[in-house]
Amino acid sequence: MIKHLVALAAVAACTCTVASADTLQKIADSGKITLAYRESSAPFSYLEGASKATGFSVEIGNAVVEAVKKRLNKPTIEVGTLAVTSQNRIPLLVNGTIVLECGSTTNNSARGKEVAFAVNYFYTGTRLLTRKTSGIKDYADLAKKTLATTTGTTNAQVMRKYNEDKKLDMDIIFGKDHSDSMLLVDGGRAVAFAMDDILLFGLIANAKNPAEWEVVGEPLQVEPYACMVRKDDPAFKALVDGVITGMMKSGEFDKLYTKWFMSPIPPKGTNLNLPMSQQLKDNLKSFSDKPAT
Repeated sequence: MIKHLVALAAVAACTCTVASADTLQKIADSGKITLAYRESSAPFSYLEGASKATGFSVEIGNAVVEAVKKRLNKPTIEVGTLAVTSQNRIPLLVNGTIVLECGSTTNNSARGKEVAFAVNYFYTGTRLLTRKTSGIKDYADLAKKTLATTTGTTNAQVMRKYNEDKKLDMDIIFGKDHSDSMLLVDGGRAVAFAMDDILLFGLIANAKNPAEWEVVGEPLQVEPYACMVRKDDPAFKALVDGVITGMMKSGEFDKLYTKWFMSPIPPKGTNLNLPMSQQLKDNLKSFSDKPAT
């Protein structure tokens, strides 16, 4: 709770301020770099225990930190972290409270008006998390029922439009983060939770009784994930891109993928057993930062 209040206070204090775009100079002058992390976006960025952030995207962010230290020849740079939500991650980046967000953020054209995205490192699509006993097997089963999703996500926009287009008359309610949205289903306030399928698998892996849950429905769209950096700072974007493409060229990215998607992960040692998608395999060669529409 305190971490969220600090983040909200930072947004309120700096809402009207756009930070200087020279990220590397700011880090050199302050001797500090602050990264964002998510509390419940397994296996990308989530808490292991009370305060330790871990995950696939966290490791990419840490690799960027090491590259920054090397570029600036400042090995003692202080590394700070701040928990962010879907709703406040972009304002906190724009106002300079954080300088990098590597989590589970979709690279799309709308967000590209406010921030820049590095090379895409995952592809996913909206599906449904529900109890196996719910009777929900596809989107049509949500007619006149209550659906949960997370505030500030592209999934919320996708489901609003789908609800209108298909005239399902759903009641859509919102959690502040993914764990909160799952609680809405767990507590009976909603019958399903719409989110990126990989995040739903991660939530199941960390659930008290994983066997009670399932992910259903075909993906409604394919969206890329990427690290966010501040807009109009080509030098810092180039550094982040260089780190990620370097990992892709060297084979380190494949090893990291195997570690987080094809092997047991904390805290329960669950293996998501999710082979790399064809879109991601292609991007290991093309190094695209192309946004979703």
